[in-house]
Amino acid sequence: MAMGKRNAEPCCPPADQAADLRPIEGGAADEELAALAKALGHPARVQILRILVRTSTCVCGDIVDELPLAQSTVSQHLKVLKEVGLIRGEVDGPRVCYCIEPRALRRLKALVGGL
Repeated sequence: MAMGKRNAEPCCPPADQAADLRPIEGGAADEELAALAKALGHPARVQILRILVRTSTCVCGDIVDELPLAQSTVSQHLKVLKEVGLIRGEVDGPRVCYCIEPRALRRLKALVGGL
């Protein structure tokens, strides 16, 4: 399905290119990876991340149009992803617009790469 209406202005944070010097091994890193992996433990949440990664602007409500799920189910999946920091949500009037959190995605990749 085609993506619907988006904000004209990006709400996503600018890409933070600073190196993340946190360790990718050890107890804290293992707990962090486990929490991120748990958040990605449902195919719908993986799909949501893919939708947000391929867009450069906030997505407001369009996620529901792309998934064969009810609005309430999509909202619950978005909440899980937001709680672990993989996405951010910005209030835009009566809607919440979502975008990827690039630094968190890079951290996830680093943690998985450290296995």
